[in-house]
Amino acid sequence: MATNGTNGEAAPPVGQENINTDIITLTRFLNEEQVKHKEATGDFTLLCHALQFAFKSISYYIRRASLINLSGLAGSSNTTGDDQKKLDVIGNDIFIAAMRSSRRVKVLVSEEEEDAIIFPENPNARYAVVCDPIDGSSNLDAGVSVGTIFGIYKLSDDAVGSKEDLLRPGTDLVAAGFTMYGASAQLVITMRGGSVNGFTMDNALGEFILTHPDMKMPRKRAIYSVNEGNSMYWEDPVKEYVESLKYPKEEGGKPYSGRYIGSMVADAYRTLLYGGIFAYPADKKSTKGKLRILYECAPMALVFENAGGQAVNSKMQRMLEVMPEHIHDRSGIFLGSHDEVQKVIDIHKKYPGY
Repeated sequence: MATNGTNGEAAPPVGQENINTDIITLTRFLNEEQVKHKEATGDFTLLCHALQFAFKSISYYIRRASLINLSGLAGSSNTTGDDQKKLDVIGNDIFIAAMRSSRRVKVLVSEEEEDAIIFPENPNARYAVVCDPIDGSSNLDAGVSVGTIFGIYKLSDDAVGSKEDLLRPGTDLVAAGFTMYGASAQLVITMRGGSVNGFTMDNALGEFILTHPDMKMPRKRAIYSVNEGNSMYWEDPVKEYVESLKYPKEEGGKPYSGRYIGSMVADAYRTLLYGGIFAYPADKKSTKGKLRILYECAPMALVFENAGGQAVNSKMQRMLEVMPEHIHDRSGIFLGSHDEVQKVIDIHKKYPGY
């Protein structure tokens, strides 16, 4: 498959631009992937096109939020108790409309909806989608990057179309990813057993362009991302782990750099690009953890594993193998470069119960 770039040509002089006419858009990428699978019916590709429209729409409204009075609270809270922003509601409505109209989705689970949404008008649909339409929305008014996290499951032939169809481990995901809405919209997508690919939204063309093909994480990197404001509630293994990063015992050891934005998508995307570790552990205040397994932890875990990293929960279980007890079930998480997550696992092994 061709990749976007200058085909090995020297960089142009300052002020000039090489024109690349062999651009790989997300649409082209999906079509080329479909051709590789003789059994493909095109349903998955059409579903991804519907997701792409949702991402573009949400990106548009986020860019214009301050201009058209979409910042601030909507005056309600979602099913997990978070105050809803106006854009949370709009993003959720966009997702529902896009999945319904795709005709390829039977069940949708959203962070903003207490129950799973069933589309009876799509009785022959073969897929279910899980999503957090706008993750990190509490940061919207401050201009901090937010994002959409999504996962796609294929339903079994005997699935009736209910929330129970989605009480499955992340190993069953057929695709997952996220879109970060910042200076530009960045889409990262992966499929089960496949590579991780990053796309950047070109607003002039109205297309996601492949800019980060076959993304691979550094095996280790001295960067950690965690909310240390919760440290008084942490369990002892987590305290020991973070202390070991800040105050290394080996002679000549240097402390890790701390980077924490407070928006999971933004923190995870930086970790994916540069390496290191992102952590949101369970603690004495939130004993199960804060992040949702189905539409935050599992999709991110698939992305990071396919990029060469690891992802585990606070019990040091592989995140993709964790079975949610209900659609909004929560978990702690450690995800990042392979060796960095392994350090967390090794420290926890010193304590009973791990």
